[in-house]
Amino acid sequence: MTARGVGWLWLAPVVLLAALFFGTAVGETRIPLSTVLDVLSVKLGLGARDVSAVEAGVVWHYRLSRAVVAGCGGASLALSGLILQALLRNPLAEPYLLGISAGASTGAVAVSVAGLGAGVVSMSAGAFAGALTAFGLVALLARAAGGGTGMRGAGVIILAGIAGSQMFNALTALIIARSASAEQARGIMFWLLGNLSGVRWPDTWIALPMALIGLGVALWHARVLDAFTFGAESAASLGISLRRTQAVLIGTAALVTAIMVSIAGAIGFVGLVVPHAMRFLVGARHVRLVPATALAGAVFLIVSDVVSRIAIPGQVLPIGVVTALVGAPAFALIMIRGKAR
Repeated sequence: MTARGVGWLWLAPVVLLAALFFGTAVGETRIPLSTVLDVLSVKLGLGARDVSAVEAGVVWHYRLSRAVVAGCGGASLALSGLILQALLRNPLAEPYLLGISAGASTGAVAVSVAGLGAGVVSMSAGAFAGALTAFGLVALLARAAGGGTGMRGAGVIILAGIAGSQMFNALTALIIARSASAEQARGIMFWLLGNLSGVRWPDTWIALPMALIGLGVALWHARVLDAFTFGAESAASLGISLRRTQAVLIGTAALVTAIMVSIAGAIGFVGLVVPHAMRFLVGARHVRLVPATALAGAVFLIVSDVVSRIAIPGQVLPIGVVTALVGAPAFALIMIRGKAR
């Protein structure tokens, strides 16, 4: 990468910090900006000021932790979409549309509600197993239906993803109906649409490492992802171990998606919209595209979370509703552009 190519990276920490501050300063309850700054100064050890315990709790323990998890989730989901699009050579590939999120939801609900694993298996492990199972099923179905590259192949794998999503969503509903109380069912259904209301600082100790792992693996395989965009045969001709590389990259995409689903539920379209927007801005080379996608995904989900909190006074929307309102038109635009080609 040239100095010109990475010059924008110096702005990345500034942009990310600005987004985190925005997510901390804006919320359902109006708190003066000076109070927000005072709380952050006290908590970060930058000064001693008199702050209300209630306001400190809202700003530090609720808003900031929520913004951090949203940033980690946005980066993780965007990178998952980028990896899947490169490996499958499919512009419409992303965890939500390929059924990975639905499978992860089923696994998480099976562990948390139905008690699968008898307390030995964690919710994240259940989500990971469900994500891998869903992707394997979708891949087998697409292959049996004759999916390939190009827009026809894209249509086949998306149809397979829809079928897989519907099946796993039905399994999730069945588990909830059989094992959850009415109150549990309401909470789980809201969570399945994407909900960050319950996240706190302990969740960041899971979300942050997963986001960093996803970013590290994608950066390490940046040139490999470039090769895969020209097809698996081209990648193999360069000496790339296809099975090992695909297993590592797909496993990483499934893992970070599963972790985010176990924390915040299924949040759709982040992995579809963000990579395409960044390709338009920074080009198709993954050495630039990977960090740009991670940054944009983090900012996008932080802003979406703020919108979900303030769009309707006195009510918090599921964050998945906000991302879908942006992602669905983008999905239609990508399909129309693909047909034009």
